[in-house]
Amino acid sequence: QVDLVESGGGLVQAGASLRLSCTLSGRTSSTHYLGWFRQAPGKDRTFVAALNWAYETPYYADSVKGRFTISRDTDKNSAYLQMSSLKPEDTAVYFCAARTAQSEYGIPVAAVSYDSWGQGTQVTVSS
Repeated sequence: QVDLVESGGGLVQAGASLRLSCTLSGRTSSTHYLGWFRQAPGKDRTFVAALNWAYETPYYADSVKGRFTISRDTDKNSAYLQMSSLKPEDTAVYFCAARTAQSEYGIPVAAVSYDSWGQGTQVTVSS
């Protein structure tokens, strides 16, 4: 079991930057993948970015590619989502999630592929 806590959300204007943090605890050594997802009001939870925990290999949704950067710090058991050039359509609750099982199909992008979830942090981008 991996426990996750997100932080860093807030209200910003369009074009601004924001960095989200995700702190892991528990069986962190069993983490294979760390993903960020978001959920806007009335919409499904969607994939934003993820990385292979051991090699920090990233993968991004097309909607955030070039604007968001995912990273991790194994010494701090933390992951980050650096968001730049934010748009009103980026407004959502952002969740980090961990998967402990190895995937033979590469970095998982489906929410159901992840075992553990944080409680989420709200990001609001005003126009």
